[in-house]
Amino acid sequence: MIRSGHWHIQQIILVTLIGIVCGVIYQYGINSIYNLCKVLVGPTGLSPFVDNIFAGLWFIAAPLSIYFVPVIGSATIGETLASLVEMFLGGQWGALTLAYGIVQGVGNEFGFFPKNYKSFTWQACILGAIGAAVTSFAWDYFVSGYNHYGLVMLLSLLMTRVIFSILLDGVLVKLITLQFDHVWQKETTTAK
Repeated sequence: MIRSGHWHIQQIILVTLIGIVCGVIYQYGINSIYNLCKVLVGPTGLSPFVDNIFAGLWFIAAPLSIYFVPVIGSATIGETLASLVEMFLGGQWGALTLAYGIVQGVGNEFGFFPKNYKSFTWQACILGAIGAAVTSFAWDYFVSGYNHYGLVMLLSLLMTRVIFSILLDGVLVKLITLQFDHVWQKETTTAK
């Protein structure tokens, strides 16, 4: 498998598969754990922090898509497909899930476009995670009622989202892609 900066049938299929797999993981894995945590934390009044801790896990389809297809729009397409699958599997946010996917994918694009999507570096992954965190937080400000929180609460939630997005969407995804790099280097070496 070679990363390609062009949309060929192989890249279309790969991004579609990333979207499908991530959508299933979002719906049956992450959402289940998220719901349990929300119930457990609910009586403390800290449940908005659960939303922001988990946010980075819902962003991972975007950088994985960019890794395999380093062109503008691949993050948005991958994340939108994942959200579409999650929605059709009965996602609890209904059609809003699709809007979230678009916002999260567009946010992740910010980390990769400065170097024309050619470089999948630690910096690009972390900047993409921050972009997804900020754009999705702005979306939540209007859609999820964050505009009713005071400044200290807003800043606390934003910092939580940024930190966990960096860890889960930036660092975790980069570590996953380093494993892909290692496997491909091994295959290339043994093929010679």
